[in-house]
Amino acid sequence: MADSGSEDIAVIGNTDLTPSESENNLKNTMVEKGTSLLKKMEISVAEAEKRTGKNAVNMQETYTVYLIETRPVDAASEGTNPVPDSLWRRYSEFELLRNYLLVTYPFAVVPPLPEKRAEFVWHKLSADNMDPDFVERRRVGLENFLLRVASHPALSSDKIFYLFLTEENGWKETVFETGFQAKADSRLKALNATFRVKNPDKRFVEMKHYGDELQSVISQLLRVRARAADRLYGVYKVHGNYGRVFSEWSAIEKEMGDGLQSAGHHMDAYAASVDDILEEEEHYADQLKEYLFYSDALRTVCRKHELTQYELEMAVQDLTSKKQQREELATGTIRTFSLKGMTSKLFGQETPEQREAKLKMLETQIEEGEELVKERNSECDEFVKSAWVDIERFKEQKDHDLRESLISYAIMQISMCKKGIQVWNNAKECFNKM
Repeated sequence: MADSGSEDIAVIGNTDLTPSESENNLKNTMVEKGTSLLKKMEISVAEAEKRTGKNAVNMQETYTVYLIETRPVDAASEGTNPVPDSLWRRYSEFELLRNYLLVTYPFAVVPPLPEKRAEFVWHKLSADNMDPDFVERRRVGLENFLLRVASHPALSSDKIFYLFLTEENGWKETVFETGFQAKADSRLKALNATFRVKNPDKRFVEMKHYGDELQSVISQLLRVRARAADRLYGVYKVHGNYGRVFSEWSAIEKEMGDGLQSAGHHMDAYAASVDDILEEEEHYADQLKEYLFYSDALRTVCRKHELTQYELEMAVQDLTSKKQQREELATGTIRTFSLKGMTSKLFGQETPEQREAKLKMLETQIEEGEELVKERNSECDEFVKSAWVDIERFKEQKDHDLRESLISYAIMQISMCKKGIQVWNNAKECFNKM
């Protein structure tokens, strides 16, 4: 957080403000130091709405917008219920916000967005991103994303994030004015660092490997669940055939007719209940998907560390090379084969004046190189310190969330099995009365 000059208060945003802007920011958006925005503001994505309009190339398109509502927490605690501030955002704007956070806070495990298109779906579930059920689940996921960011110790105090929640017009322009896109690392540069870094931090190597494995196991789990959902759907719908057969049978019986008819109704109700069950299952699947995407955010932090370490090593290597050149010039000896050495042999040695000029230039470059190495060392140390704190925070959050999600999923399965047993107990009672 940016320091406001007080021991107890930190201002949301940066310090590049005029005194009057700073005062206004302090009055309206201050949070206690060490606390998150979520403790001062209620945030929700209240609804989704389908709209039609023209895109950047002047073609008609249909898209979904989401209504973000915010209100001060103090208002709720004081018993008042003011109308919340609200604005609409497209999914692409959420993407822009997250990309900005990734670049601005490279040490942070930035919360992921919900999927843009449905993945790991069972065959009866629509993969259409305009399907109402999918849009509703994505609304829940976007709200969860905002709550994750608003509770993060570093991300929650960002000015751009605060404006995303409160300023509908001009927000995009403000984001681009930060110049964050120019700071983004190219994929080629990151890939180069991965393969050429000489002394990687073992902790980050292991964490990157863990991210790969976490993504793999959650992907497998989601595939198994999708296959199980397909089978479960078939089993439940087959029970509808029991209902049809019992109903037809009841028509030709006198004493047994009522019992068979009642048993058929229980089977029909059981068969119809599978749609609600599998819809509930999708919410648990979405919770797993969040951590599937979180694994990539974790690997992104590890890749950034590789790049930071690589830049440090390149600075050290360049400095070592410059010092060796200085020594060769000062002593007139060349220890390794070089084009420069060959040139000297072919065209003669340099004059003392030329050598002196080159020595002075090298001295300047060495001083600059030493400063750069010191700067790179400091950046690397600071990155490791900040990143590891956030990784530990993430691990604690992950363990808690996945444990709760898996327990809830198991409870749901147990409840579903109990309902199946109850259906057959009810059918048994119907048969007993025949």
